[in-house]
Amino acid sequence: MPPLPPSGSPRPATQADVAREVGVSRTLVSFAFRNAPGVSEVTRQAIFEAARRLGYRPNSVAADLARKRASAIGLYLLDLHNEVYADIFTGVREALAGSGSRVILAAGRAGSEPDEEVGPLVEARAGVVIAATLTSPDAHVLELAGMVPIVSVARRIEGVDSVYSDDAAGARAAVEHLLGLGHTRIVHLAGPGVDGNLERLIAYESAMHDAGLSPRVVVAPSHSFESGEATAAGFLAASDGPTAVFAHNDQLALGVREAALALGLTIPGDLSVVGYDDSRGARLRGIDLTSVDLHAHQLGAAAGAAALARLRFPSEPAVDECSAPRLVVRASTAPPHD
Repeated sequence: MPPLPPSGSPRPATQADVAREVGVSRTLVSFAFRNAPGVSEVTRQAIFEAARRLGYRPNSVAADLARKRASAIGLYLLDLHNEVYADIFTGVREALAGSGSRVILAAGRAGSEPDEEVGPLVEARAGVVIAATLTSPDAHVLELAGMVPIVSVARRIEGVDSVYSDDAAGARAAVEHLLGLGHTRIVHLAGPGVDGNLERLIAYESAMHDAGLSPRVVVAPSHSFESGEATAAGFLAASDGPTAVFAHNDQLALGVREAALALGLTIPGDLSVVGYDDSRGARLRGIDLTSVDLHAHQLGAAAGAAALARLRFPSEPAVDECSAPRLVVRASTAPPHD
């Protein structure tokens, strides 16, 4: 049992304390903090000011228990080192602004199972979890969705709310761009093969076959910059190395760029590089990475809207919202030397 606080320790302020300070009922204080109708703006501001003076902080978990309804929204981001997740987060936050729903954030870490990260969001009584992006098999995600509604971002999972971009179309646009420049030795640097993570690879292989060329796929152990750099160092140094690389995401593509420069290769003179996500790093002057824009900010906003709808209408059919990506051509691609 934890030790009791010293007898002289001040107890936390309560709604009843705020009500006495303002001279209103405790119910009216509760209404004010829930943004419920029936409280004038003058009274609301007086309540908020009294709460600040007394150090009162509303207990949203207790409020959810009292209402027998969860209002919090959990947000799982796979990788905080990847800027695309910051864009998704911004979109989610904007969609939830003014909704009264608090956000509980969890992030992935190297070597962890996504379920380990989402579990605490369930324990924290999140009414819905926005997941960007889970790497567990579809079947495991569906099991998880049996405990808490899931909104899947950037990955379609049948049976749960999904907002995503057409990866097959985006990847084909990237490969056809390189083919159109005259490249025939195009390597696809893929990420680990898991459910929902294969559409770009499949589209690459299809586009290469359609052009009468043999696909060459190299799988990186993770989606990180470091993984891209280490993996690319091997195949770029080979005598039959590629003239172009299409990477699964911008982090891998930037790793390829770093490995190429370390080997004395020029971009795009010796090697063209295409990424995916159109992250902020891709747009930096001097990097100018050709990339596929999956509109991460809009995906986040759509996910936030879907989460709010799921809280209000828990029995509605699952959302399936697909958007069209856009290839953004910059200075990292050009015709091959020969």
